[in-house]
Amino acid sequence: MNTVAPAFAYLDGDFVVSRHFDAPRSMVWQAWSEVERLAQWWGPKGFSMRHASGEFRPGGMFHYGMVTPNGQLMWGRFIYGEIDAPCSLEYTASFSDEQGGITRHPGIAVWPMEVFTRLTFDDDRDGTVVALRGKAVRCNATERAAFRSSYEGMSQAFNATWNQLAAYLAKEQALQFSRR
Repeated sequence: MNTVAPAFAYLDGDFVVSRHFDAPRSMVWQAWSEVERLAQWWGPKGFSMRHASGEFRPGGMFHYGMVTPNGQLMWGRFIYGEIDAPCSLEYTASFSDEQGGITRHPGIAVWPMEVFTRLTFDDDRDGTVVALRGKAVRCNATERAAFRSSYEGMSQAFNATWNQLAAYLAKEQALQFSRR
């Protein structure tokens, strides 16, 4: 399993993270583009996926409900934008309710309602580099400031989430190897 921590940066107010995964780009792309795979690793360690549904297409939605370690149910969604398989994808992330409507962050009242995210997937040596760039959109100055002041927490959350992705990819590769 790839245990190298992601590289984080903050560029022009955007949150940027990249990480090398020890898996082929096609497998990493599937982990992001297929709901049943995404549901197996999305979220930090200790969170459990209770609900996952979606359509991976421009305008489609990935809608999910996760249970936090303390038992709180949190809902979220991605609305997909441009998709260029297997090179890049865009989505707008929001907290949501059970029906898929946009809601406020359950713990930060001034969190932006929408964060535009662009992911790129690049072949690299024996694996894939995934780079993410997130930007608070359609928000006021207070919400933008809350987003910027949360970079450290987002770094920790993405590190934990991408550790989940690395573990999922290692498991998938082991399954493929055992089938040979």
